[in-house]
Amino acid sequence: MSDCCTPTPSHAGKHLVIVGGGSAAFAAAIAALDAGARVTLVNDGLPIGGTCVNVGCVPSKALIEAAAAVAAGRRRRFGGITVHTEVTSTATVLEEVRNLVGRLRSAKYEDVVAGRPGFSRIDGRARLVGPSAVVVAGTRIEGDAIVVATGARPHVPEVPGAAEAPPLTNESFFDLAELPRRVVVVGGSFVGLEFAQALARLGTRVTLVEAADRLLSRTAPDVGAAVAAALAADGVEILVSARLEAVARGPGGVEVVVDHEGTRRRVQADAWLAATGRVPNTEGLGLDELGVATDARGFVEVDAMQRTRVPTIFAAGDVTGGDMFVYTAAREGTRAARNALGAAEERPPGPVPWVVFTDPQVAGVGLDLDEAVAAGIDAQAARLPLEHLPRAIVARRPEGFVRLVRDCRDDRIVGARIVAPTAGDLVVEAALAVAHGWTAADLRDAVHPYLTHAEALGLAATTFVRPVHELSCCAS
Repeated sequence: MSDCCTPTPSHAGKHLVIVGGGSAAFAAAIAALDAGARVTLVNDGLPIGGTCVNVGCVPSKALIEAAAAVAAGRRRRFGGITVHTEVTSTATVLEEVRNLVGRLRSAKYEDVVAGRPGFSRIDGRARLVGPSAVVVAGTRIEGDAIVVATGARPHVPEVPGAAEAPPLTNESFFDLAELPRRVVVVGGSFVGLEFAQALARLGTRVTLVEAADRLLSRTAPDVGAAVAAALAADGVEILVSARLEAVARGPGGVEVVVDHEGTRRRVQADAWLAATGRVPNTEGLGLDELGVATDARGFVEVDAMQRTRVPTIFAAGDVTGGDMFVYTAAREGTRAARNALGAAEERPPGPVPWVVFTDPQVAGVGLDLDEAVAAGIDAQAARLPLEHLPRAIVARRPEGFVRLVRDCRDDRIVGARIVAPTAGDLVVEAALAVAHGWTAADLRDAVHPYLTHAEALGLAATTFVRPVHELSCCAS
């Protein structure tokens, strides 16, 4: 059998110390082991696997899928068909989520490194005491280089009463025995929106509080408006231009005080959930003493090769700020390990696609129209409402749109924004277009099977040159 794809160990004798236990840390460990190096992984805080598998991507999407099953039964899209769904036990829903987390943590993290020669794991708090040394519980561990991949944790708003009535966060939510009957979600971006809709669909009365004047405030207004309409249809009460003022323990739960457009509101709930961003896990690591620079928020500063200002100390993942996605963290961890062992790999250019797992999903890559214009691009946008997409028509799901942005000088696609049931899948083709310099004509000419959501990309590209309503069902 050919060994063309088997990595050839070339760093036997090298020792990499990795501080952290999430996706960036594990990717770094695997890359180093594949290269023949010895690895010591020191983890503290969340269980092995870090945020994504334990308290982030995996449990939240499992909860979202359970909620979607309820919503599908309640949504009457087709005549002559009635489906009844009922949430009989939120305790069972949460227990199934936790069971899934345990299985994936074993399969994708613990089992991946179990028994691999050269790998050792220590559970404990590490402190860097030298350019290539850490101390854990009084024991000094010396390596050739260090990768810091300690991740980040939820930010908790500093408002009166928060210490006495602490919020739920994504890190504590999935420990609940059952879902709350009433909840106030603070934060109208990725995490807050996903929790708000899923909980509402599962029977929780949800009030969503967002300080900006719209949801997903970093996106164009029509994106946030589409999400707001979807959440409102699921029964979420949405308060934008609303500032959290205080929280207090109240009868049977908490009282959340909000300034909503100049009017003070007191919302009674069983709990409140903070989804207001993330802060780095850098306290007590000893970074300042060693000259490792951090920014104003405490995130570790790195260059395109994941290097800090100390030549033998690298950092990767959420602890460096930027795009806090598991797929970027893993790539950064791999790059950090390889470079710590002597390579010189740089972060590839180009934007990273993102997805919000509401229903409909929201996804994007590259520049939206206003961003492209601000960047000095002679930009044009083409917007395809899903009501013109055959797949959406037959599925009775016409809500949403696909917007492509092109540079008029060379027809290259520079960005996309998608609101659709499968936006997370559709954005992949758009991301390839942006990364590889595809033109609108390239997307137009590509074969997109009829009656698929993917056809939306081709139709949106066609909209640059011809109104889609002038086309027959399969004509280009």
